[in-house]
Amino acid sequence: MAEQQYETYDPAKHNRSTPQEIFGPVVKVDKLENGGIHLITLNRPHRLNSIGDGLSDALYDAFVDYRDDPDARCAVLTGAGRAFCAGADLINTAETREAEREGRQSGAAPIISRRKNPVPLSESLNLWKPTIAAINGWAVAGGFMYAMQCDIRIMSEEAKVGIAETRWNMGGAGWMAPLTRQIGLGSAMELTLWGDTQYNAERCYQLGWVQRVVPQELLVETALAYARRMLYLAPREVRNIKQALYRGYYMEPLMAQQFGNAIEQNLQGMNDSIEGPKAFSEKRLPNFTDT
Repeated sequence: MAEQQYETYDPAKHNRSTPQEIFGPVVKVDKLENGGIHLITLNRPHRLNSIGDGLSDALYDAFVDYRDDPDARCAVLTGAGRAFCAGADLINTAETREAEREGRQSGAAPIISRRKNPVPLSESLNLWKPTIAAINGWAVAGGFMYAMQCDIRIMSEEAKVGIAETRWNMGGAGWMAPLTRQIGLGSAMELTLWGDTQYNAERCYQLGWVQRVVPQELLVETALAYARRMLYLAPREVRNIKQALYRGYYMEPLMAQQFGNAIEQNLQGMNDSIEGPKAFSEKRLPNFTDT
């Protein structure tokens, strides 16, 4: 059977009413480098990849699959079309809330289900493999939230971000709470309380929220270059360090040190603990197997 062919978003041809089936699943996953890299694409381009139509559940499933794939070493999250993610689909949200107030069913699925909520990504999914956000366009509200979950962020020169919850009376304080781990308090206040604030890529880089800013045409390849580097790094030690940095942030310094030392006991007796020094002595790249 021939593989189904989907269309690429074209603003001259497609609009908000274009059926999703034209573009394929709401979240696409391409497994590259023999499964070592998962390229996860938010795929509602006709609606700026807004969160709706099961996108949040599908993204949760994609990250669980990445977490559980023994061959996968790094994931890249990006968006199809003009936006990374424009946040909640507010038209669907308005319809759903009006129906709830009137005591009737709207027929629309929740924007983010309680059962499959991918936020906070690392802690809620116990996902300690690395993740990269490749921000190709607008990342607003829930779109900013998704980018915020990733470990590093690479941004297109054309992209902009914002947190617009106060503009539309949308909840978000829970996922915003860790923002001051990533940027200073004053900038976090400006971005969240003044919901009409927009930061461009240069501003995000100045704040340290993104690690690279590149031309749009180089965005995904730059993110994949980072991901390919991870294929030659020790996967268990990568997971250990990520977990120590995330969880140790809230610990008293000596407790954080003890926590880090404790989780690294899992390196004892590993084949990789022999392979690393051996590769160094032989002046070659290591072949880590996570064993």
